[in-house]
Amino acid sequence: MPETNRRSGSRCISCDSCSAAGKLAVRATTRHRGRGVYNFGYLVAKAHLDPRVTERRNPRTAAIDLASPEEIVDLITAEDQSVPLVVATQREAIVRAIQITEETFRRRGRLFYVGAGTSGRLGVLDAAECPPTFGTDPEMVQGIIAGGLPALTRAQEGAEDRPDGARRDIDEHGVRDIDFVIGIAASGTTPYVRSAIQRARELGASTGIIACSPPPPEVLDMVDVAILPITGPEVVTGSTRMKAGTATKLVLNMITTGAMIRMGKTYGNLMIDLRATNDKLKDRSERIIMEVSGVERPEARQFLDSAGGSVKTALVMQKLGATREQAETALAEAGGVIRRVVGDDPPPVA
Repeated sequence: MPETNRRSGSRCISCDSCSAAGKLAVRATTRHRGRGVYNFGYLVAKAHLDPRVTERRNPRTAAIDLASPEEIVDLITAEDQSVPLVVATQREAIVRAIQITEETFRRRGRLFYVGAGTSGRLGVLDAAECPPTFGTDPEMVQGIIAGGLPALTRAQEGAEDRPDGARRDIDEHGVRDIDFVIGIAASGTTPYVRSAIQRARELGASTGIIACSPPPPEVLDMVDVAILPITGPEVVTGSTRMKAGTATKLVLNMITTGAMIRMGKTYGNLMIDLRATNDKLKDRSERIIMEVSGVERPEARQFLDSAGGSVKTALVMQKLGATREQAETALAEAGGVIRRVVGDDPPPVA
């Protein structure tokens, strides 16, 4: 940080790499059980020994080990409040990622998330939620994590440092030029993720990265879109499962949800392509049919059964008096968008 940007013991920190929300949150003094004033400028300058923002010490939590449970909750809550604001700064990049994902799906390509540790687990989590939520094939959105499935529940030491493993994983998943591979790396420097992006690029796939610390230029040169919510130092130094993990989850939510909405997977905000794989989802399916069509639950259940469990098909059958085959054909011709078939808006929110 340039010397002109900081005064020793100053009342504010002007660090270009810190988030705007983070700057606003910095206070001149923090009182922990009567323990005086922290020299924030000194702490941040020391933290700059590591260029990764996520590895720097957080001046606002420097004495968190002295805090009560109530104070710990308040400190973490204050830090978390900045995360959505930081994610919002990446609006254009997230929009582009949604567009690339939609284009990928329309050419029958697949979306892959690739990451290690928490980043990898978040990718697997988002991918796993797509089939029950949007009725997608499990192959459509996939998560690849360094160390494989065992890494979901137990840390696989060193897996993130093996670039050859990333290339092998990309090849084993059959990544092609019609696919979209998004690397997730909180620090922006994970070797496994960098190698996966490079291999995907060699295969002609579209590529992206989500990172909470600025990646090196050579990584940015390999991607079509870079989503960089710079969340700043963590509450516990380097614990990127916290703010960085929260920011990553918000971004992943928007990418898949945005692309699925564009693919006609909702009717208004109703989840009409869900797979009713449990009692809760069966109940939700019936309630959607009841709300949209105005029928009672027994009739809604009958339509759902006749449609093979497809809410979207059941609604077309009810609205148009069509058979299952006719409804499925009409939906296919409309690209799966139910509005194009029934011509009606969903009912207003009560």
